[in-house]
Amino acid sequence: MEVIGFRRKSDEQLIKQALEGSEGAWLALVKRYETRLYNHALRMVGNSDDALDLLQDLFLSVYRNLGNFRGDAPFPAWLFRIATFRCTDHLRKRKAQFSEYEELQDDNRGSNPATGYEDVRSNGDIVRLLGSLPNEQRQVIELKFFQNFTFDEIAAQLGITSNTAKSRLYAALKKLRGTDEAGALAC
Repeated sequence: MEVIGFRRKSDEQLIKQALEGSEGAWLALVKRYETRLYNHALRMVGNSDDALDLLQDLFLSVYRNLGNFRGDAPFPAWLFRIATFRCTDHLRKRKAQFSEYEELQDDNRGSNPATGYEDVRSNGDIVRLLGSLPNEQRQVIELKFFQNFTFDEIAAQLGITSNTAKSRLYAALKKLRGTDEAGALAC
């Protein structure tokens, strides 16, 4: 199924068409968000196999519940809220610890092999750093720095106040400040 004709459509247009049965519109939505959601899941759970499983589970769940999207918040906020809760449930079930070096996908990977190694190394450092944080702090770091949500949007997604989101962020940054690699998040 070709998704090229759907690239310029808004999320709302794609959702409407997907709900009307358009496979191309659904695939365009998946393509639009799959890399960001995979990286989000990877940073949250720290394991590429688990992140892929979560991604597949997430899109299946979103497909089944797309009709429940009311548009009260932007589609990405709704999508990342579901993803964050799925990751949190996964971590609760597995009590996962970050132990292995993981590589994040990058849309530009392979374009320059010399910088590609440094990007992979930096991404691995970020995953390890995030793994040292409690889940509540890791969620806020992920949503603020990697997904660029505002504190109000983060609060709405996590069901907390904006001030709580800020305090979790600052507590996480304070913890990370003590590590030699904390500069990796600043990049």
